[in-house]
Amino acid sequence: MVTQSIPRIVIGAPHGHSGKTTISIGLVGALRERGYAVQPFKKGPDYIDPSWLSYAAGRACRNLDCYWFSDDQIVSSLTTAGKGADIAVIEGAMGLFDGVDVHGTGSTAQIARITSSPVLLVIDTTRMTRSVAPLVLGFMNFDPQVKIAGVILNKIARCRHETMLRAAIAEYCGIPVLGAVPKNVYSVFPERHLGLVPVAEHETVHTSVAKNIEIAKQYLDLDRIMEVARSAAPLTYTEDSSSAAVAKSVRIGVVRDPSFTFYYPENVEALESAGAEIVYINSLTDNILPDIDGLYIGGGFPECFAEQLEQNASLRQAIRLSAEQGMPVYAECGGLMYLGRTLRWHGNEFAMCGVFPFDVVVEQKPQGHGYACMKVVEDNPFFPAGTLIKGHEFHHSRVINVDGQAKFAYEVTRGHGIDGKRDGMMYRNAFATYNHIHALAHPEWAARFIHIASIWRNHKTI
Repeated sequence: MVTQSIPRIVIGAPHGHSGKTTISIGLVGALRERGYAVQPFKKGPDYIDPSWLSYAAGRACRNLDCYWFSDDQIVSSLTTAGKGADIAVIEGAMGLFDGVDVHGTGSTAQIARITSSPVLLVIDTTRMTRSVAPLVLGFMNFDPQVKIAGVILNKIARCRHETMLRAAIAEYCGIPVLGAVPKNVYSVFPERHLGLVPVAEHETVHTSVAKNIEIAKQYLDLDRIMEVARSAAPLTYTEDSSSAAVAKSVRIGVVRDPSFTFYYPENVEALESAGAEIVYINSLTDNILPDIDGLYIGGGFPECFAEQLEQNASLRQAIRLSAEQGMPVYAECGGLMYLGRTLRWHGNEFAMCGVFPFDVVVEQKPQGHGYACMKVVEDNPFFPAGTLIKGHEFHHSRVINVDGQAKFAYEVTRGHGIDGKRDGMMYRNAFATYNHIHALAHPEWAARFIHIASIWRNHKTI
């Protein structure tokens, strides 16, 4: 067992859309400007908010999730990523105690309990004065294992409004107000159907983040927030002894550009640790595939770049030919959409890679949303039969015109997958799924990916 001290806080709220993300981005950036090394985390499955937190921190944001990970894995992930950091900032999701059931399983509060992290409660104070006190008291007393260490008042109307709110909390709650942010001062972070626009697509990311940093510097009590973070007790966890360096034996291409941005840092790191040299590929501008032994295509928004993806016919053809020849290809969600025959959106149809015999339509409403669990029922290069694969899905697209001879590796036990019953379409060594996985939950994925890539590498050089 290893014990490690790392100052840390959880940013929670009574409900979603209270301002957690904007305050977290500003706080992370403001602390960084003060010279602190800040390690950001995001509770639950998410790629977009972490992209903004990563930009503000200058360090890759990590995800902490109770569905995927054991308590020990959560603590280990926090402390491992937090090495060398002066503070860890964990942004919650939804309301503090909101989980998948009445017991709050998987909630931000559960993450706070597991990591023994003090919570800063962000409250949208719109049309509220003295009522803030019973609200805060309720959160303070609901779970004695969750420490509400301070309050950040958001969307303050005017000075008198702030004075009344502060007085009510001081009179009845006995915890500090560590910030009070006026309404209508934030920079606008544009949104689309899955939430915020990812950093890679935002043309004014620097200006937007810089404005939020200035707001945090002006309206948050950074010194007292650091004091709260330093009050967190040391953490004890089991150290992973299986991380010995492995010589690079294969080259794995990772398609990373504005079309495909959804990658957990640990997934790429797991491939590297298993023996991969990572080669990044831009699906919009690279006309050929480099010399690689496998290809990983994550999620993203290919529908927003469908015309450019179609125009880059030479790369699409190279991917189709390589898959046909047997190169291992692993594609998640947006990657699945890219590997189909066509992509249809807003009445237009665009040619995609044609590796798999289906077409994709992007709808207005979500077609799959939430945690997923897949049972592996067919042999495939990436997962052994009989394994339960935990992940998540959030997509507005659906697959149509599936060839009757298509083969599937997964039986859906939770979630939607490709057709409500199946997921993980296979063709030779190519694999396409709506299910996003996290490598810490499924370490066999990277090892098997490297194994099949090594076999392919030897085969193509004969």
